[in-house]
Amino acid sequence: MKLNYKLQGNKQPILLMHGLFGSLDNLNMLAKDLVANYQTIQVDLRNHGQSPWSNIMNYQAMAEDIAELCHGLQLQNLILIGHSMGGKVALQLSQLIPQLISNICAIDIAPVKYTQTINTPVIKALAQCIDQQLVDRKQIAEVMRQHGLNEPTILFLLKSFKRERWLFNADVIINQYANICDWQTISASAIPTLFIGGGNSSYISDENYPAIFNQFPNAQIDIVEGAGHNVHAEKTEQVLQHLYHWLAD
Repeated sequence: MKLNYKLQGNKQPILLMHGLFGSLDNLNMLAKDLVANYQTIQVDLRNHGQSPWSNIMNYQAMAEDIAELCHGLQLQNLILIGHSMGGKVALQLSQLIPQLISNICAIDIAPVKYTQTINTPVIKALAQCIDQQLVDRKQIAEVMRQHGLNEPTILFLLKSFKRERWLFNADVIINQYANICDWQTISASAIPTLFIGGGNSSYISDENYPAIFNQFPNAQIDIVEGAGHNVHAEKTEQVLQHLYHWLAD
């Protein structure tokens, strides 16, 4: 699948991948700083942004999309940065193109299966909006409030609702949500991998550490206190400090 992407700068390439319901702009706060020292490639994953839609939504397929892009751009010595779902795509790529990757950074995600996530209420709210064929933004926002979504989350989602339609493939994301939460254990990868978690998030917990180190024995785990799941947006400077310090080692 030919993905939509934005490429800036030169030098060593860094490829940035957004989380569920996002787009390539979601990691702008990191890319704006990184582009001074790296070539940045921001990508719309399948069923998101301006990339093509597909009924298939799993990490193997999403990683194959990125691998195709990397080969097409002839990328080497590549640094991967992914948030949440994008982080799992980055981790899956350790199995597909290890020879092209120098480092991986997974932001607030672990290589494990999640049974309940903060996106579960979002999925239920979206399903109701689609079932009721809602196209009025105020009505959609009210349904989301009924499902317990806070205002920042509602505003984030409504950025992807334009001309009475969702820019992401809501139907497939709802149907494939179990695959998005899932994870198939992979062979141990020697690629240096940084896991950056939010101190107020449950996505990287102590009980995930064995799975992290079993699959990524050269892993480092940094926790940013006072941050939630969107740690890169809430504590951008701290995330960049962790990244630069790790890459310099």
